[in-house]
Amino acid sequence: MARRELQEINAGSMADIAFLLLIFWLVTTTIDSDEGIKRQLPPPVPPDIDIPQAKEQNVFNVKVNFLDALLVEGEPSDILDLKDKAKNFLIATGDGIISHPVGRETVGKNREVEMITGANGKTNAAFPERLWVRKSDVMLSIAEYEAFVAASEDDSRKKNFTKVLDKWKEKLMTIELLGGDYKELPPSALISMQNDNATTYDTYLQVQNELQSAVNELRDELAIAKFGRSYKELEDLYDRNSEDKSLLDKIIAVRSVYPQRISEAEPREGSTYY
Repeated sequence: MARRELQEINAGSMADIAFLLLIFWLVTTTIDSDEGIKRQLPPPVPPDIDIPQAKEQNVFNVKVNFLDALLVEGEPSDILDLKDKAKNFLIATGDGIISHPVGRETVGKNREVEMITGANGKTNAAFPERLWVRKSDVMLSIAEYEAFVAASEDDSRKKNFTKVLDKWKEKLMTIELLGGDYKELPPSALISMQNDNATTYDTYLQVQNELQSAVNELRDELAIAKFGRSYKELEDLYDRNSEDKSLLDKIIAVRSVYPQRISEAEPREGSTYY
């Protein structure tokens, strides 16, 4: 009886099929990737510089304890209310340009400083008092620093004067683009966030997102009112066409009125806050 030969398996075709399946999986599958929070950290403060204490009304305090509970401006708060409270703080006494919706209310371009008494019995303003940036004052400052630059013989001093001059010219550009005088936040005004080492990462991100959304909404509202596009659209257009200086000028103008000042304090250990 003739001996039958065993059929060999064509492994080459199976390898081709496995390779095609791998390619298909790589093309069709979405791989999750964690992204960091977009922040530009300030440079370290030189040791010989004394840091002035900010006024209480110029700091919007947000604290998160180890139970993920929020304390906003000394009072327990829900994370759903955080964005509107942050917007109310950033608008402060009004930007002098347009009105902004905050929750169910509308904050006009000018409003009086509200005084409140805290748990410690002290009476302070409820929010920062914005400072007018008027064209007449800006023109005087530009003329003053142009004279300083022209008269300065020391290169270091001339460089410092030029930096200040550029800032005043930036304010003039903002006035011209926005169509008139505006009000800016005091230099010390900021949002301060402090969490606990045991705060969950999910809550941490939610708080960050709400605070960032407050800044973004105010920027969008101003940009749409003055330029017909949201702030995000202006940034996207500039990313695609970085040679268009007019787009950059509009972005700078909006940032001048609503800067992003979100500061993170050192996390605490086992904090309850309340």
